[in-house]
Amino acid sequence: MTHSNGNGNERDTLRPHCQGHSGSFMPGDKRREIAKKTLINRLNHHNFTDSEILVNLAHTKYGSPISLRAKPLPCLGETLECTWVKAPGLEQVLKNYRYVNFILPDPHQSFLVEAVSVSLTDEKIILRLPETCLEIDSRQVIRHSCHDISVRLLQNGVYFQGALVDFSPLSFRVALTSLSDQPFQWLNVESSVHIVFSKGQEMLFSGDCAIMKQDCGQKTRSLVLRPLNTQIRRFKQKEFRSSRHKLIPSPNVVFRDPLTGKQVNLKVVDLSGSGFSVEEKEENSVLLPGRVLPEVNIDLAAIISLRCKAQVVYRTVTQENEEKRTVKCGLAILDMDIQEHVRLQALLNQVSDQDSYFCNRVDMDSLWELFFQTGFLYPEKYSFIQANKENFKKTYERLYTGNLHVARHFVYQKNGMVYGHVAMVRFFENTWLVHHHAANNAVHIKAGLSVLEQVGRSINDSKNLTSTRMNFVACYYRPENRFPKRIFGRIAEQINDRNGCSIDSFAYLHYRKSSLESWDLSGPWSLTKTQAEDLAELDNFYRHVSGGLLVNALDLEPEMLEVDEIAQEFEKVGFKKEKYLFSLKKDGNLKAVFVVNVSDIALNMSDLTNCIHTIVVDPEDFPRGTLFMIYSLLSKYYDSEYVPILLYPVSYADNHQIEYDKIYSLWILNMQYTDSYFRYVDRIVHHCK
Repeated sequence: MTHSNGNGNERDTLRPHCQGHSGSFMPGDKRREIAKKTLINRLNHHNFTDSEILVNLAHTKYGSPISLRAKPLPCLGETLECTWVKAPGLEQVLKNYRYVNFILPDPHQSFLVEAVSVSLTDEKIILRLPETCLEIDSRQVIRHSCHDISVRLLQNGVYFQGALVDFSPLSFRVALTSLSDQPFQWLNVESSVHIVFSKGQEMLFSGDCAIMKQDCGQKTRSLVLRPLNTQIRRFKQKEFRSSRHKLIPSPNVVFRDPLTGKQVNLKVVDLSGSGFSVEEKEENSVLLPGRVLPEVNIDLAAIISLRCKAQVVYRTVTQENEEKRTVKCGLAILDMDIQEHVRLQALLNQVSDQDSYFCNRVDMDSLWELFFQTGFLYPEKYSFIQANKENFKKTYERLYTGNLHVARHFVYQKNGMVYGHVAMVRFFENTWLVHHHAANNAVHIKAGLSVLEQVGRSINDSKNLTSTRMNFVACYYRPENRFPKRIFGRIAEQINDRNGCSIDSFAYLHYRKSSLESWDLSGPWSLTKTQAEDLAELDNFYRHVSGGLLVNALDLEPEMLEVDEIAQEFEKVGFKKEKYLFSLKKDGNLKAVFVVNVSDIALNMSDLTNCIHTIVVDPEDFPRGTLFMIYSLLSKYYDSEYVPILLYPVSYADNHQIEYDKIYSLWILNMQYTDSYFRYVDRIVHHCK
């Protein structure tokens, strides 16, 4: 272990097989005398934790310093016995060097001890302890010993590998091995290097560093490196960041440091659904921008403990006074189990607005009352679902009882009554569908706005988490409905990039199952399971007529053909989610692709998640009779008499005199373009307030 002063200037003598502090002091260092009793207690604690001390020696002829590692044995009083930590060349070093003093390194208070040597052998050293020792400046930054951390160093096409010896956020020491075809002479000390730390398959750090020191080893070489970045940009910079909250009581962040193996416990300064900041004492800080912490616990008063994977994104030093310097570090949450992330978001939602609830227990009677009062369940829609109303009730009771991996809901509620509601369901692999937005603004003007804000916060907090699988957010709406058209249409206009946000229109109709037992599908026509080349052709067609996000968001890319993980997620929580893809061809030419989605009735009120998506690729010489023949064949996947159909493009229905009930617009937002969404919603919310 080595030390540096508070301004980052390291003070150590670099030697092979050794690490440490030479025992010298810079002008202005503050030293305080410590009694022998305190020293003995610290030595016994080091023995208990199997920690090491640093024994400083000087060359008998030239006086050059070196530090060797030793482990203290239990100490009773006058003398201290230590065994050497074996290292290459130890015996020869002990022949040529004389004992000077030793350092007891500690994260909180390190001691310089001018003990007297009683005996020194190749195996151990025995020392007589003084009545007092000196405390090393508490403002020094400790380099922590590291074990089993692999290092890769890259510079301009040159590659070296080795191990991490010790570490601090200001500098760290690595021991590298030279490859026969890449000698150390190729390493340019005047240029920066890129460093990667890893343990097993887990990458723990990567970043650019400057070379501060190196020795002259031919096959192995020690280098002291200084990180160059005080912050990194983990994700695309965004205008609308997650809201940070200072909680009382403040949570603690607890983790086992993968570099040192020691537990770290830090106080949270502020917290959001996408990250948090903490404070460290500068002298024993361990957080460095770029570091990845695979397992972090956010503990709140022994009541809530949330586990996540996080990465340090910035580090700033704050000086409170001459004696105390702290470091504030910001961490981004890389991943968190959905269940635990929802718990975090639900807590922060309540901090923002005590009447805003996220995935809470909902009074289902109050929710159904809201749907009817607001006209969300208008007469025509209710006439469609009333025959299955008991199934609808059961489905919603299951949806609102903790199925957070595939569904979530947002509620504005006062005195037990629901006044605003919107829900999301992950119906595609990386796409969440927003639906069932209803609000009784006549009673509470804030209700509709509140749930919109909640959705925005949730998206902002969740979109970068691996477990959430949120690359896109989509919404079906009827263009004659002014509110969604105003919101979603204006957002698409503002983004003005169909790779960022797109709207496509579908004709919506119900196909009544045919009484005929079979249809004759023969001759030039064929209906087969969709192949990758069919989806490639579909993509070419869609890029030509739209250029939007439908193919990506609805899992119609060729490489997604055999991917159906979302069906397994639905099955885990007791729901049905099946998907079948069929291609209709004439003389081998693709005419249409049919996406048969089969799910629980009432998952979506209009059954848009339990219908046949039809994309007509080539309308020429494709009569409506053939289309309805295909619907007759595919209707076997559905139990109801009427099968919902979404037909694209609408022009095919118009040109072939196909009657449809309404038009649905499918709005899709790429999560890399969220700022325009939040900017517009924020403007509406503040205007209405």
